[in-house]
Amino acid sequence: MKCGPSMPKKRTRVRGLTPDQTNKFKALLLVKRREILGNVNFMEGETLRKAKTDLSSMPFHMADMGTDTYELENTVGLVDSERKILIEIDDALSRMEDGAYGVCQGHSGPIPKARLEAIPWARYCVACAGLSEKGLVVEEESSGESDDADSSDDSGAEDDMGG
Repeated sequence: MKCGPSMPKKRTRVRGLTPDQTNKFKALLLVKRREILGNVNFMEGETLRKAKTDLSSMPFHMADMGTDTYELENTVGLVDSERKILIEIDDALSRMEDGAYGVCQGHSGPIPKARLEAIPWARYCVACAGLSEKGLVVEEESSGESDDADSSDDSGAEDDMGG
């Protein structure tokens, strides 16, 4: 299956989704957004709390320092992943406002409801998501930018799967 240019920016109604379904997905996105914000705030708070208490726990062992470093790197990685999902959720909410939610950005067809229930921030149908991971999805540019501008933004296309 070849995925071509994406859909137009504005639609009056999302193709294949009723207003009730759109509202359901909006509620799912908002719940997930609150959950992730809570997780990020908790992880950041715990990291700061641990850093403050570690300053007073002298002397320390090198193995403890290695463990602390590993835990910090792990937390930073988790927070980064959560923030990427937050960006995807915010983008999905924007697509709802634009009337483009539930429309695959790879081939402009509807994204199956089952996929949206599993990953409400999905940008692509399953087939186009697979192609996106390989860098093979071509999206239509809204302002006719050159191919050079496109190459600087390729890294974000792989993150839309949401974990």
